[in-house]
This record gives sequence, structure tokens and C-alpha cells, in this order.
Amino acid sequence: MTSENSKFKKLDGNVPTGPIADRWKSHKFHMKLVNPANKRKYSVIVVGTGLAGASAAASMAELGYNVTTFCIQDSPRRAHSIAAQGGINSSKNYPNDGDSVYRLFYDTVKGGDYRARESNVYRLAEVSSGIIDQCVAQGVPFAREYGGTLSNRSFGGAQVSRTFYARGQTGQQLLLGAYSAMMKEVHKGTIKSYTRREMTDLVMVDGKARGIVVRNVVTGEFEKYTADAIILATGGYGNVYYLSTNAKASNASAAFRAYKKGAYFANPCYTQIHPTCIPVSGDHQSKLTLMSESLRNDGRVWVPKVKGDKRSPDLIPENERDYFLERIYPSFGNLVPRDVASRNAKLQCDAGFGVSATGKAVYLDFADAIKRKGEDKIRAEYGNLFEMYERITDHNPYKMPMMIYPAIHYTMGGLWVDYNLMSNIPGLFVLGEANFSDHGANRLGASALMQGLADGYFVIPYTIGNYFASGKFEKIDLTHPEFEKALQESSSKYKKLLAINGNKTVNEFHKALGHIMWEYVGMGRNEAGLQKAISEIQALREDFWKNVKVSGSSVDVNTELEKAGRVADFLDLGELMALDALERKESCGGHFREESQTPENEAMRDDENFCHVAAWEYQGDGAKPIRNIEELKFETVKLTQRSYK
Repeated sequence: MTSENSKFKKLDGNVPTGPIADRWKSHKFHMKLVNPANKRKYSVIVVGTGLAGASAAASMAELGYNVTTFCIQDSPRRAHSIAAQGGINSSKNYPNDGDSVYRLFYDTVKGGDYRARESNVYRLAEVSSGIIDQCVAQGVPFAREYGGTLSNRSFGGAQVSRTFYARGQTGQQLLLGAYSAMMKEVHKGTIKSYTRREMTDLVMVDGKARGIVVRNVVTGEFEKYTADAIILATGGYGNVYYLSTNAKASNASAAFRAYKKGAYFANPCYTQIHPTCIPVSGDHQSKLTLMSESLRNDGRVWVPKVKGDKRSPDLIPENERDYFLERIYPSFGNLVPRDVASRNAKLQCDAGFGVSATGKAVYLDFADAIKRKGEDKIRAEYGNLFEMYERITDHNPYKMPMMIYPAIHYTMGGLWVDYNLMSNIPGLFVLGEANFSDHGANRLGASALMQGLADGYFVIPYTIGNYFASGKFEKIDLTHPEFEKALQESSSKYKKLLAINGNKTVNEFHKALGHIMWEYVGMGRNEAGLQKAISEIQALREDFWKNVKVSGSSVDVNTELEKAGRVADFLDLGELMALDALERKESCGGHFREESQTPENEAMRDDENFCHVAAWEYQGDGAKPIRNIEELKFETVKLTQRSYK
């Protein structure tokens, strides 16, 4: 693959003009509305029922639209949003420590290394207060102070405490709130909810998204559904790396198949390496476990000052410890953003200061916090996280420091959307982690939950109404040739996978892809490595389509067939990620090109040549994708080299 193509487009994000603080209010006022009685005439499909999907479905059903939801799990409440532990950001400034809408906006733009669209980020900060009110009204049990006010704690990339939390279960509690709102509408009959379905194709009619094809993973049957608009809220693509903090069911197939129907895929190389994960323990693992970033609020990160020091951490005196984040970044200390913390942990381990049997870990120590606050207070704030760590490692973090190492977590890239969250395909809207819009090259902790709920509760109800009111929608019958064509293409792909009957398992190919991605498209990237990754992925894909072994049949539950379809998509997406990283010859946020760094090992952007979004346009299997761009303008937060010192 190469992106050299004279056909590239300059994309328009349809951002409103005027003062940034007034844009969303003005835009809402000038958007067209659908009469309440007419809303029941429009239908919406929502794929994915995590925070973004469930909140969008509930909001639109309450407004009167006919909504149909799909999820791959056996219940919408099993969406991977439940795994978000630490909290959700909001600019309410309850601690009275200097927070504001503008400061949350500024921190998010800076945290994303100036590679996000300013107007989207400001809107996110602006609506964040309403999210907390909405969730409290739904009964979300946020932590509270003794007097009853909601508690806040600190997260990376900020010098104020703006993160609302429910112990280490924030994602689960927020999802239960959104799920309850959604299921209320299911009970009323305004939402039809389908579980155990995997989207296999997007159906286009007259250039608009008008339906989907799904596979019932219990019966193996393919089903067709039509609507006036489609919403994808299907999460990220971290499982391309095989070992990640994502649930094994998390996949990128819905978004990637939309890409193959013409939706642009933006910034696929922007992947987040989370600094606070339990280290890899062996080849037997199928995923990694995240320890919430909230732990860095009280935990101190350190390594021994002597290389290869194998002493137990309690035997290493204070003067022989290097609290390297506090030393290098005195202003932010252990609360630097995730990309900075991850990169520095890797540097320490690469230099020989790492701990554990593998040398691929650093300590996260709570001794000072326990001494200062008392064990009961720490147990109240983080007890379930400490319990989870002890169950997995058999080490008591109240007595000994945790051992952590960076791992693949969140993906900032995704399908390109404009200010209205609509992709370049009319009628295809993309919410939450599945789109690219709000985080730039690095997501600040506790902002994923904020974006998912902002998109679902406060943005899409307005923008999808404007889309409906701006055009005519002829009813499309499921007998339309495009639906049958998409169904046959989906069926043929699965039949092809079953017919190969090779001698290698799906997991073998997925592990091999993950090794390539982590080695060459991981925390440190360079031109030679990326070119090698592309070459090796192409060879692996060729081997996959010749030698993969998918046992069983297509007419009942077949998890191997499900995985094979996803890995086929991951192979194509992995190559696109490597290509995007190769073309972006700068370092920014989670994308770190080793050729582009300061003498202090910090990421060095190239604003003259790369202050834009790269939005890739599919040109067919084996053909060169086109690298379209959207220029980014920073009128409010001026471009500057990011510093947390």
C-alpha cells in the first residue's frame, strides 16, 4: 500500500463559525427540527449498546423515533463500557480548585497533542456538566463527601480534580444508568432490541446509508434491516494487537466494513498505550488487565536506581529509588498524560531499570498514601481494584507495591465524522470510540465515558433530527437489490473461510499479527520497522487465506468462525494502521516516531506538514487507499510544544 494519489480530497468538518463558546448553542438553534408528531415516521438503527449506543437509543426513542438496537453480547449491559474503572470528567468545579469549561477544553486539546478538532472538544467540555446531572437523576451512585456533595479525584493531564467516580466501577454504574433508560423504552415498544447479532455489512441505497446486514451468532442466519439512518457505536480496534485491555468480543468489524463501503477511516495509527496494566506473564494469556489510572492519583511510580536490582521493594531504601515521573515532570508528577507515562516506563525498562522476572515492569507504590490517609480510606476509594490485583497476581498491594507495565488500551482513530457526527456517507453517524473526533492523538483518562455520553445524550438527538428534516426519505423495502447483494457478500465471506480447511488456527494468525503490531507499530515506531510491518502483514494475510483452519459449520454457534471474520478484518486494518504511521512523519501523543523526538525523548510534532487529520479512503482489496486530509485550525488554543514539566 501507498497513499501517493493525486485524487486526495480536502475534507470539510462543517464546523460552525463565530466565537467558539457560542458555536454549539448557535448551531443547535439554526438546525432544522422534526415536528414531534413526525418523529414516529423516521427509523434509526443503533449498532452497539455501550455508553454511546445505549444513551443515543434511549434519547432518540424518548423523542419519538423508531429505534432498533443490535449488540453482539447476550445483553446490552455486557458492553465493554463496564470495564472503564476510574471515572468520568466534568467541568463542574465542585472542589473549587480552578476548573472551568475552558480549562477542560484546554487540557483536552493539549492532552491530544493538538491533533483534535477544536470545536468538537469545546462542545464536549461544554456539555460535560449536563452528563453528571443526567446520571445522578438516573441513580448512578457516584462517590460523595461526608456532607453529601459529589466527590472528585485527579486524573492524568490535569492539575485540577474533575473526575467523578463510583469506586473502581464507574463504567459499569454509568452503563447501568444508560441501559435502564434504554430498557424502559424497550418495554414501551419504542425500541426493538436484538442481541447476539454481529453486523457484517452496511447497505447503501442511492448513496445513503439505509440498512445493515447482521449475522445471528446463535443460529448462523443472516438478517436484513432497513432504517432512515444508521448509528455505529461499536467501540475501538485495540484487539488488532491480540493482547490488549479490551474484552475479546470487542472488534472493529462493523466500522471496518463501513470503511470498505466508502466511509473514511481517520488517523488509524493513533493508539493509546495505557501505563497502568498488569504485566504480561506468559504466552498463555489472551488479554491483559487494566488497573485504573485513578491509582496514579495516590500511587507513586518508581524503579530502583541500580540496574538489575532484584531485591524485594520493601528492602530498597528511599534514597535508592527513582521516582522518575516526579523527577522529570515536577509540575504534573505521576499525573502526566498516559502517553508520557507509558513512554517513560518503557524507557526505564529498556535502560535496564525494570523490575519483575522479565524486567518489563515498574512499581506503583501506595505506602505513602496509606501512611497519610490510612488503609481504610484507601480501601474505600480503591478496594475493588486492589482486590482484583491480588486475585490475579497473588500479591497484596496494601503491603507491597503493584507492578505495572504499559499495554494497548484505547484507540483515538476511527471513522471520520463532521461536527454533526455524520461520516462522509450521508445517514451514517458514528459515536464514541468508533469515531475519531474528540481526543486527537492521545485521550486523557476519564474522557472516554464523557465523550460516549455526550455524543449519545446531548449531540446526536439534535444532529440526526437536522439530517431527517433536511431531505426526503423514501421507504426502502428489504427486497431492494442492495440488501440482497450485501447479504450474499456476507454469506460468501463466511463460506470462503469455512472452505479453506487449512492447518493453522485463527488464534495462531491473530497472535502473529499482534506480535508484528506490538513490535513495529507499538510504543516506538520508525520507518524501517513500519515498512517491515506492512510487508509481514501482507505475507501473513496471504497465508491466512490459504491455511486458516475454521472448524464447525455456519448454521449454529461457531466462535471460531466469528473470530476468523474479525481476524480477516484485523489483518487489513493492521496494514492500514502501519501505513498511516509510516506516512505521519512526526511524533504526537500516542504516535511516537523515533526519528522525531526532542533531545529529552519527548514527542516532536511537525505542525507545518502534519497539522491535519488523515482520512483514508478504500479503493478495493489490494489497491492503494487514498489519504484525504482535513486541515486543523487552532484559533483558541494556540499551537505550542506540549510540556508537563
